[in-house]
Amino acid sequence: MPLKLLLIADTHVPKRARELPAQVWDAVDNADVVFHAGDWVAASLLDQLELRSRLLVGVHGNNDGADLRHRLPETASITLEGVRFAMVHETGQAKGRELRCEAAYPEADVLVFGHSHIPWDTTAPKGLRLLNPGSPTDRRRQPSCTYMTAVADAGRLGNVELVNVVSPQTAR
Repeated sequence: MPLKLLLIADTHVPKRARELPAQVWDAVDNADVVFHAGDWVAASLLDQLELRSRLLVGVHGNNDGADLRHRLPETASITLEGVRFAMVHETGQAKGRELRCEAAYPEADVLVFGHSHIPWDTTAPKGLRLLNPGSPTDRRRQPSCTYMTAVADAGRLGNVELVNVVSPQTAR
């Protein structure tokens, strides 16, 4: 059965935004699984996502304090519909990322990561798919705030889409 996935990272709530934009909450409500690749900043967002998500997979980031580090791992892995996912906040510099991550996560089909706020979708030579959804609340040098959606089905990841946040200040 296909699973609808939502990938977010670097939300920085409440420092970059008081709350997640309404568009992101709608995506949470429509997803079967929500991935958050770190830099939550406040545990209250983790609490909210745990309540609203059917299944939440999260890791802590470099801007997350002791409370979040106590509740979330540095790396996570999960197999969904035959697709093996790994997740971490930081992967280091862009140069050499694919080979470095392929060596670090040899059992994964997909690596979800954050940190840079820069969307990333590449495939390493041996097939590891690397996905960074950007940030839904802090676009930094990007044209807009973003997140990603995808579908896991029968051992394949499909319909990967980078979604622009239309109005990042509109939150619920």
